[in-house]
Amino acid sequence: MGHYDTSKRSAMEEPFPQVYQSFKKHCSAPRVNTDLNITVAIREAHTDSHVTAISASNCDLIGFAKAGHLTANLRIEGDNFLRQRTYTPPATRLEGGHGELDDRVDFGFYDGEYHGQKFNFYGAKWRDEFFGRPIVNYYILSPKSSLDATAHWPFADKLLLAASKWTSELHGEVYVFDSGDWDKSKPLWTAVQNSSWDDVILDPAMKETLISDVQNFFDSRFIYEEYAVPWKRGIIFHGTPGCGKTISIKALMNALDKREQPVASLYVKSFKSCGNIEEYSIREIFQKSRNMAPCMLIFEDLDSLVQDKLRSYFLNEVDGLENNNGILMIGSTNHLENLDPGISKRPSRFDRKYHFKIPGHAERVLYCEYWKKKLEKNNRVEFASEICDVVAKLTDGFSYAYLKELFVQTLLTIVGGRDQMVDEDEVEKTAEKAKVVENSASLVVGEGKLESTAEEDTKAADETKEKEANKEKLQIPQVQIPDHLASNPLMRILHKQAIALWKDMDNTNDPEAGEKKEVSSSSAGAGKAVTEG
Repeated sequence: MGHYDTSKRSAMEEPFPQVYQSFKKHCSAPRVNTDLNITVAIREAHTDSHVTAISASNCDLIGFAKAGHLTANLRIEGDNFLRQRTYTPPATRLEGGHGELDDRVDFGFYDGEYHGQKFNFYGAKWRDEFFGRPIVNYYILSPKSSLDATAHWPFADKLLLAASKWTSELHGEVYVFDSGDWDKSKPLWTAVQNSSWDDVILDPAMKETLISDVQNFFDSRFIYEEYAVPWKRGIIFHGTPGCGKTISIKALMNALDKREQPVASLYVKSFKSCGNIEEYSIREIFQKSRNMAPCMLIFEDLDSLVQDKLRSYFLNEVDGLENNNGILMIGSTNHLENLDPGISKRPSRFDRKYHFKIPGHAERVLYCEYWKKKLEKNNRVEFASEICDVVAKLTDGFSYAYLKELFVQTLLTIVGGRDQMVDEDEVEKTAEKAKVVENSASLVVGEGKLESTAEEDTKAADETKEKEANKEKLQIPQVQIPDHLASNPLMRILHKQAIALWKDMDNTNDPEAGEKKEVSSSSAGAGKAVTEG
């Protein structure tokens, strides 16, 4: 390892103290209006040009260029730019490859060309200390001789209109609101593409009603208008964790994205912002939704998002003091009783509720049949049809998350060459290595929150333990395995893993499991009773 000898040169001889002092001076300055300073500097340097400034959040010129609609070449002579090399790794390690290098330009001067017209513009990025997030602006130079009566360059307006329209659209992305701002998430969109209604096992009647409820809303604009009813809806998904709320939301997002006229999905992760002005966040959320309508606006863990101090402000936006036409809101919660009655019980807000219960026997059979179909072409697994009914009896009280874990652990046992294992203690050791936390998004893929943190998962797990501590425990079902299945390797491992999971899971009684009740909706376009599943 090399060593740099500093003893031979004094501090005054070194060039970096001067650089540090400049950096220190800049960081110690009072808050300034960076946009104003840049605009003034450009005007002073280009006295013959008019300056048109626009935010990249509304008009992403560089993104527009990278998509092939505009030529934009950074001038690099003279080192009069600020650029950072960035690295994007492969999507997964399995794909291999070296990833990609790109540039992030924080300040630069560009030669542009659009539809044969050449022009120049600046791009500048800085961090706004008040809002606590980066700001990116573009500054287009316009010949003063080309300005119209309103001091605008018609060509620049044509370019900005096209680039702004492109920026407002989604290109294989999902809008996610976090830290006080909207970002376009490609990874979330990719995850949603792998979610299909074929993979969602629910009560068939509830599933069919839910799909038609959402699809019909977006097909019924003119029916709402005919009856002079505001074209907006609110739906609540509630019930036990791990019973299909999140995977259903993802399936809805995927189905809406594949419509002939795609419907955008906007996902709200948090109201928190760096400035901690949550009212501002709520305003931004609904303003973006109005701009993107028709759209589906998703509030996951709605009871945690809307705190008492935000209740009035949130409800004002929901009620639509401004036009909320075309917005379908989906709110999910594990604890409906914790949701403010002004949200859950007030007509015309969230007026339809779907209860995601612990699956009954019929749904557990359907879930087993789903796995049987997935394994049809696997020669190592002898999946007799009768196994589905036996497993459904063994798993009374299992959520879909635990049912999934049952099959995953069973198949891992087979893959690991342990399908001949018969020792009960060894099976329990296997289960111990893969403990299930029902509210964890990291373990049960597709059944946890769309996006979550370790802190949120730990908090949710602690709340669940405290709430369920005094509930009556269900007993492990005593199921007689038919003689002709007793020697079936798959059946044997499923049986042992089910027992191991029973000892590990939160198997307290859900008083609403298996019950059915009718609720009606007064909303236009959905005039029949819905069976909560």
